[in-house]
Amino acid sequence: MKKVVVVGIGTGVGKTFISTILAEALEADYWKPVQAGNLDYTDTAFVQQHISNKKTYCHPEVYRLSAPMSPHAAGEKDGINIELEKLAVPPTKNHLIIEPPGGLMVPLNAKKLNVDLICQWNLPVILVSKNYLGSINHTLLTERVLRDYAVIVSGIIFNGEPNPATEEAILNYTGLSCIAKIDHEPEISKKTVMKHADQLREKLNLLSS
Repeated sequence: MKKVVVVGIGTGVGKTFISTILAEALEADYWKPVQAGNLDYTDTAFVQQHISNKKTYCHPEVYRLSAPMSPHAAGEKDGINIELEKLAVPPTKNHLIIEPPGGLMVPLNAKKLNVDLICQWNLPVILVSKNYLGSINHTLLTERVLRDYAVIVSGIIFNGEPNPATEEAILNYTGLSCIAKIDHEPEISKKTVMKHADQLREKLNLLSS
């Protein structure tokens, strides 16, 4: 696997939680290149709080924006123009989990979207879906954009309450493989992250071999 980008189908689908599980399972580094809002408790801080291994290193954000808005709007509010050239993947000999700020079609500036940044990196993606009314549509649309941009998708992770009919439809229409199904956790802790990481580790090692 080495380096992979974790992409969600929308807001609140749990891609930071999934990124934490992946980082724990692989003892991988983590990087959130742009943080918009919640600077007192960033996604990087969440990962650091819930990781148990001593190998994971969280690379610092390149942009820390004050408002919880789309990066282009948050940057404008702070008087900052996000430059994709400054968002080069940090060097590491370790596996690296990258979490972009928002979904594929979220603008980073007036001309470029998250998907353009992923193409710049030329890295594979793990797609995170969550079962809710409309999630089939959102997942298929996200997968279609990735396909149109020729981004390699390593597989999909379903997060939250299971819905076999929805999951079957998504896998059927996208042709993606299911990496994991992560059940809803009423409380997220180091223990729950470790539990899912232990269950996922063998499959992730096969993907990275």
